Amino acid sequence: MARTKTIYRCNACGAEHPQWTGWCSSCEASGTLDQSVSSVRAVPSSLAPAATAVPIAQASTGGVEPRPTTISEADRVLGGGLVPGSVTLLGGEPGVGKSTFLLHVAAAVANAGRRCLYVTAEESAQQVAARAERLGAMSDDLWLAAETLLPNVLTLVDDVKPELLVVDSVQTLVDPELSAAAGSLVQVRGCAHTLVSEAKRRDLTVVMVGHVTKDGGLAGPKVLEHVVDTVLSFEGERHHALRLLRATKHRFGGTHELGLFEMGDRGLTGVPDPSAMFLTDRQVGIPGSVVAPVLDGQRPMLVELQALVVPTQAPMPRRTAQGVDSGRMAQVLAVLERRVGLFVSKADVHVAVSGGVKVREPGADLAIALAVASALTDIPVPPEMVACGEVGLCGGLRQVHGTDRRLAEAARLGFTSALAPSSAPDPPAGLRVGRFQSLHDAVVATRLVSGG
Repeated sequence: MARTKTIYRCNACGAEHPQWTGWCSSCEASGTLDQSVSSVRAVPSSLAPAATAVPIAQASTGGVEPRPTTISEADRVLGGGLVPGSVTLLGGEPGVGKSTFLLHVAAAVANAGRRCLYVTAEESAQQVAARAERLGAMSDDLWLAAETLLPNVLTLVDDVKPELLVVDSVQTLVDPELSAAAGSLVQVRGCAHTLVSEAKRRDLTVVMVGHVTKDGGLAGPKVLEHVVDTVLSFEGERHHALRLLRATKHRFGGTHELGLFEMGDRGLTGVPDPSAMFLTDRQVGIPGSVVAPVLDGQRPMLVELQALVVPTQAPMPRRTAQGVDSGRMAQVLAVLERRVGLFVSKADVHVAVSGGVKVREPGADLAIALAVASALTDIPVPPEMVACGEVGLCGGLRQVHGTDRRLAEAARLGFTSALAPSSAPDPPAGLRVGRFQSLHDAVVATRLVSGG
């Protein structure tokens, strides 16, 4: 027997309230509560049979194998490819190239003989087709539709019967059964739940584009990230060609891989050797330049850290950090002044990573310190040398994760010497490592300051 009750539902976030209050206590929006009738029905226990518990060793371990997209950098991040029946959410800043990336993926999958349906809810079909033609992403098995209504999208899936469905974007889909505006939390959550259910029922691979907030996080309810199987982040600077693809959640593998692409006139191309690309235009013998082997996930890369130190009479000298964490840079500058005796408190200090890549890990501390010391003393660091290590507040050097792979990458690129903490592992053939316990000893060894 069903009974009804009157509730007030927020048309912005979907929160329910027992009485009208004029504003929503969940999202703090005013005037968004609408009166509605809720039906409460007792669910017979027979409709929900209890699950059967078995020893974990007897549980089936057979999983669905991922199917490659044939784009090596994407397959690297996805652990081999897209899994049938999975739902992937792709986020990124506006204009970074999310639609371009998905067109490449859809065309690659279609060229492999698997039918794809690309639903564009933000652009017209003609705009997407023109971009696909420019990128060379055309295929007879790639179908295109401009649609915003979710029931019509499901009808298209019934008609086309694709193996891959791309929805660009989930924030612009509308379910007419939900009494909320397009793009609201209610619509985003409802449409996402429906797509996830259909993906599991049809064994259909779904990739959705999600908008991001000004802070870089995915917009919409947090449940959007919980219900999907994979969350991908597509990053990059508009003024640089480099694009980075990383997984922040992946139920079918790890989240430690990094995919790199370069944006060009013909779209995105994979970067199998990022170290060589970052060091292509490097000028050797210039003070303030140091090469650092960094690790993003499990992928080692060599990047050039540049520093510029300019004396100033301003009471508050400038500190500019581009591509490095400003907090870690300030810490390194303080250690240089207090523990090494290099005074930068009366100078503007600018530190940048060339190539548009961002280095947020502590393994670049030693390279930052050497670059600043080199720029301050106007003495170049040997061009065949790399530096790797974390700088502590007491001036000591600590080993960082994956030092062996960092040094191996440096040796592969032809570098012959490295500065590292005293606990660093043995280097590969052809690479000499100078081990030091403190930043002071490392700076003295490079002859940037005297040993007094």
